[in-house]
Amino acid sequence: MSTIHNIGFPRIGEKRELKFALEAYWRGDDDGRALDETVAGLQRHNLITQHQAGLDWLPVGDFSLYDHVLDTSFLVGHLPARVRDGTAASERDQYFRLARGRAPSGSPVAAAEMTKWFDTNYHYIVPELEADTHFSLNPEPLLQAIGTARELGVPYKPVILGPVSYLALSKARDNGADALELLDTLLPVYRELLETLGKAGAQWVQIDEPVLATDLPDAWRDAVARTYAQLHHADHRPSLLLTVYFGPLRDNLDTVLGLPVDGLHVDAVRGADEVETIHRRWPRERVLSLGVIDGRNVWRADLEALLDGLEPLHEARGDGLWLAPSCSLLHVPVTLRHETDLDPTLRSWLAFATEKLDELATLGTALNRGRGAVADALTESTRIHNERRGAGSVVRADVRERVTGLGAEPFQRASAYPDRAEVQRRRFDLPLLPTTTIGSFPQTAEIRRTRSQYRQGRIDAATYDTFLREQIAHAIHEQEAVGLDVLVHGEAERNDMVEYFGEQLDGYAFTHFGWVQSFGSRCVKPPVIYGDVARPGPMTVAWSRYAQSLTRRPVKGMLTGPVTMLQWAFVRDDQPRRDTAFQIALALRDEVADLEAAGIGMIQVDEPAFREGLPLRADERPAYLEWAVGAFRLATAGVRDDTQIHTHMCYSEFNDIIESITAMDADVITIETSRSDMELLEAFTDYRYPNEIGPGVYDIHSPNQPATADMVRLMRTAAERIPVERLWVNPDCGLKTRSWEDVRPALQNMVAAAQELRGGIAQGDAADLTRVKSHSGQPG
Repeated sequence: MSTIHNIGFPRIGEKRELKFALEAYWRGDDDGRALDETVAGLQRHNLITQHQAGLDWLPVGDFSLYDHVLDTSFLVGHLPARVRDGTAASERDQYFRLARGRAPSGSPVAAAEMTKWFDTNYHYIVPELEADTHFSLNPEPLLQAIGTARELGVPYKPVILGPVSYLALSKARDNGADALELLDTLLPVYRELLETLGKAGAQWVQIDEPVLATDLPDAWRDAVARTYAQLHHADHRPSLLLTVYFGPLRDNLDTVLGLPVDGLHVDAVRGADEVETIHRRWPRERVLSLGVIDGRNVWRADLEALLDGLEPLHEARGDGLWLAPSCSLLHVPVTLRHETDLDPTLRSWLAFATEKLDELATLGTALNRGRGAVADALTESTRIHNERRGAGSVVRADVRERVTGLGAEPFQRASAYPDRAEVQRRRFDLPLLPTTTIGSFPQTAEIRRTRSQYRQGRIDAATYDTFLREQIAHAIHEQEAVGLDVLVHGEAERNDMVEYFGEQLDGYAFTHFGWVQSFGSRCVKPPVIYGDVARPGPMTVAWSRYAQSLTRRPVKGMLTGPVTMLQWAFVRDDQPRRDTAFQIALALRDEVADLEAAGIGMIQVDEPAFREGLPLRADERPAYLEWAVGAFRLATAGVRDDTQIHTHMCYSEFNDIIESITAMDADVITIETSRSDMELLEAFTDYRYPNEIGPGVYDIHSPNQPATADMVRLMRTAAERIPVERLWVNPDCGLKTRSWEDVRPALQNMVAAAQELRGGIAQGDAADLTRVKSHSGQPG
């Protein structure tokens, strides 16, 4: 009998119940009891949903209040000193202080760094390593989750992040900290954890090591072997299911196949080519779990085709063959149940988390009882795949001809950056260290309410248009009042930086409740790219033209770049991603041309997902970077020299792609650097990044108010790495999620920081003057 199980389930709830409960607690509207009720209800609902789907093992410990890597830090007692000060009333508030810098109790602290979880749009809280780091077991939250499963009488499988991946995802905070040297300190805690889970009645433990899908130095592969040799000898431990996802094992294969674990889960979607080799070499007496349902995308699986490959494996392995999604279903929405307005044909092509479990159950039944037991489901699966392949709505000849007809010229600016920079300086006449923001301003309750009223037909288009113009005028006035040099229109008309554009492009579709967690309470609703992408008409020109008419200062036009439009969507899987990216880029190129024709002199094409799309394996990266850079240049290279192209990237490591960022040839790039204390700028230092750069000087995701002195310090640090005449001053991300009460004083402090630095230079501050002269090539 084949066993079916799940790697992880979405945490946020079908209608983002966790988000709203968290934010109520953070605001102080709840003393914690309502949050407790919401969490308990979601955990129970998730377990019941999975049990009703027929799973043989349900994950517990996959639920999180904010982030599972942060949960692991608490599980192993690994907290920075700044949150161990005892001022927080509860461990929960210590947790939130580390995650976001503030909680209802305890003094504000610096929030921990946050970055992308492998190549997904999920962000994790980076563990901090110090020379005196120590670990101690804190298993109570996991034991409570087990208690809930036992109370419900469902078969459970605790899920933990493995020690090697945990350390590999960490970052040293001083020179004396070395992740591998800390492994021997961490392993006794993991052994104690396994023994504790065994005593609690767990039969299996899922231990995730996604780092095994990446390039690993020999020392780390040796660490994997040493780790599991030690964990194998834990007393009374449960059976261990080593779980790898997000790609094939490749050069880690021999190491993994030699580990003394009881079961192995591999990603059979991204690592399909390895399945036969692993089946042949993995001992038959041990469990082999295949992740055959795609946990990263929303298209229905071709069940008949999957069974063609699974049936011989099942015949050979019998009870030792387990089936699961490729990875946690954290990365897809919860259910299609509420998508009643979605086009019925398109809806039939999709499977969210709940529907993926149904597909898994169908596969399990077919293997265990024969295809005849699920004949109707298999027939429907085949019909849907044939229908989708033949659907005329997905193909447009004019779009495809435009992509195939591209030559070299559309990818090149007319002049090199130094020549453009001089023309742009004369046009804009900006001061040293110009100040700006990333694009969005607060999406107030009034804005959200009015947008909802318009969409529900309760107000007409003219009323809504007037309201949005008032909001844009307000944003312009606020920016002028605080003294910003380069303004934005505030994006009051936009619900989301991807959804807004996708709603105006052919080939995109949208759900009502297709929410996915990005981090903490932050959720995104990725659109579905089901067909060829084209722009029927201008998308942002009228709003940008209106905003520019209100001020003499430059107002940036704001677009979302082609790679981010691709990465932050559920992308069609029937053509190369490059082709879809180029289709989007051509649509954006038309928009950029219309903005320029309307007199918009600065155009920002944001690419926060550029680094996220980078393949996990080094040998696959050049091909991706070639077309990703090409897509950005295709969208932006058609403008005149005096039109300044900006881009924005956030929460990413840039060291391994700095040359490609340069190749994008944006005149100005803004990046997130505040949480890393400008550490991310090191990539731009060693490489001598040639264009202009705005390192974010304060963390907009923390409710803590940034101080002028702190921003001055950060900019002085930045000036040690980047010539002052090429530095901009800005927050690290858009201000959509903040309130005006937060934003106004923060920007006032930021402008004051820029003015203080300018004043120091004007008065002959020796350090600043030396820096400017040495970088600019002027004589001393």
